[in-house]
Amino acid sequence: MDSIETITLGAGCFWCVEAVFQNLKGVKSVVSGYSGGHIKNPAYREVCNGVTGHAEVVQLSFDPTVVSVADILQVFWQTHDPTTLNRQGNDIGTQYRSAVFYHNEAQREIAERYKSELNKSKAFPNPIVTEITPFSNFYKAEDYHQNYYNQHGDEPYCQYIVRPKVEKFKQLFSDKMA
Repeated sequence: MDSIETITLGAGCFWCVEAVFQNLKGVKSVVSGYSGGHIKNPAYREVCNGVTGHAEVVQLSFDPTVVSVADILQVFWQTHDPTTLNRQGNDIGTQYRSAVFYHNEAQREIAERYKSELNKSKAFPNPIVTEITPFSNFYKAEDYHQNYYNQHGDEPYCQYIVRPKVEKFKQLFSDKMA
């Protein structure tokens, strides 16, 4: 029987994160949505206004016999800037924060250890500000946000913001591509 795990990650605009993780071997599904807030069933406009406390996230379902949590976190930390608080590029606000919403104690331990090792090794010029928080809720984003890059890849935002992150993933992790 297959054992599928889930982890929820915030790394700026969920269109970027979704597009990257759709290419990772062992990932079974990537769903864009909202986590970490205090309002039930938030809408995109509310989240964008920063009033709900939610982060734009992707919820990954993955096969841990094919891709480990450590592999997922390696891709996560290398495909966004985890050192900027509440910001990725021109996307500014708590909804764009870097976050790992762990679903079990093993995920927490791996994320904390990995973050600590990255900071100790000075892998980034500034300290990592990624929050590592227990998962409490996930609200699927509106349908038009799902599979966004694959459906709208020719739009300027996708060309200038999403595509470079996907290309970086392909360059750094060609051995982990689906």
